[in-house]
Amino acid sequence: MTPTSSRTARIRALAQHDVAEAQRGLCMLLSDLFGMNPDNVRINFDKYSLNSLNGFFDSDGNAYFFKFHQEEREEAMAGEYYRAEILSRAGLPVDQPVHMSTEPGEQILVYHRRTDPRFSDVLVALDAEDDPEKRREAVQAERDLSARLLEVYRETLHPVTIAEVSAEPIHRLFHERLIDAGTRLSPGGRLADFYIGKPFVFPGLELDWDRFSRLKFVINGRPYRRSIGELFDAAAARLRPDRLADAGGVVAHGDAHNANVWYTEKAGRAQLSFFDPAFAGSHIPTLLAEVKATFHNIFAHPFWLYDPVAATQAFHAYARLEGNLLHIDTDWDLSPVRRDLLEVKATALWQPLLLELKRRGMLPADWRTVLRLGLFLSPTLVMNLRAGARSHTPVSSLIAFAVAVMVGSEPDGGADRVTAFLDRIDPDKA
Repeated sequence: MTPTSSRTARIRALAQHDVAEAQRGLCMLLSDLFGMNPDNVRINFDKYSLNSLNGFFDSDGNAYFFKFHQEEREEAMAGEYYRAEILSRAGLPVDQPVHMSTEPGEQILVYHRRTDPRFSDVLVALDAEDDPEKRREAVQAERDLSARLLEVYRETLHPVTIAEVSAEPIHRLFHERLIDAGTRLSPGGRLADFYIGKPFVFPGLELDWDRFSRLKFVINGRPYRRSIGELFDAAAARLRPDRLADAGGVVAHGDAHNANVWYTEKAGRAQLSFFDPAFAGSHIPTLLAEVKATFHNIFAHPFWLYDPVAATQAFHAYARLEGNLLHIDTDWDLSPVRRDLLEVKATALWQPLLLELKRRGMLPADWRTVLRLGLFLSPTLVMNLRAGARSHTPVSSLIAFAVAVMVGSEPDGGADRVTAFLDRIDPDKA
């Protein structure tokens, strides 16, 4: 099957302009793959599903939820999608699909429909209007999940070979998005598609890629050492699969943003459980295991990544050029619940995990760089951050690139929120 004949790719593209035809295509796909009799198929236009499609349907009197992840040129990529059984065997809470297809271009999961909210929905409501009691309950649920994750990471941490690490599908979220599928060289993939040779429009300022990629950022008066172009180049070199075996591997979901997490309230205590483990694996590079969850569940909020219009209404951002410096002033910041979640990630997961790596002699000297580069790629290659390319406005685009540089680059003097987080989890400072 070639990329142009991928049924999931065609359905996802159709859903952008012909929903009825996309739903008919889904009916045929579900019938062909699973022998079901789908009826009342509804695509859910979900702002959190940046690279996937989900929705609902009925079949023979039962209600179902479907989701599929569709990556560009996925048919040329190695590795296997959707290995929920790996997570279940390790003891992680994961919702098991009733039907599953992992064929290239036809990767799709079907679940019994649930009425639980996703954790993302709970948290966005708290971003918009803080409720201290509900926030405590949500943060405690995150702490409970982090405790179980830490147990599993400690139990499954093991030395890995380059071949084992390279076969994991998690690289589709990072390195594969930087390179050309044929030549395996950067720039390619989404980096080339999204940014190379493209215009960047900010409030009162327009730049081309050549200029923009070389500028050093000064965010709210604080200078940062690496430009956007330098960060992409560093990621292309350091996040190569053959360089990520140095910290061992673990069993992990790999893409546990909170739109892939159910929030279930039981006896006054909420419990979290995973679904859609599109990139799960047994040899996930340890330093990448929690990167996507850390960025997408904390630094992507409030609003700017998933709801640029809301971010534009809630925050201000201004840019001005001074020589080779791009000065950005913005009032964007994390909401109280995201700050609480960052504290949980630091103390209940990252800090003890890095201590364990150090104890076993498996912690690379440049672990901070690896984490930063993974955090930087999380927003920049999950969607096109340029204003007008998808849903971003000039204001939200400026906030987006400011946050990307903040997580990716060390500041040139002083400590910002990300530096404070990395200092907090540093095993040499614990």
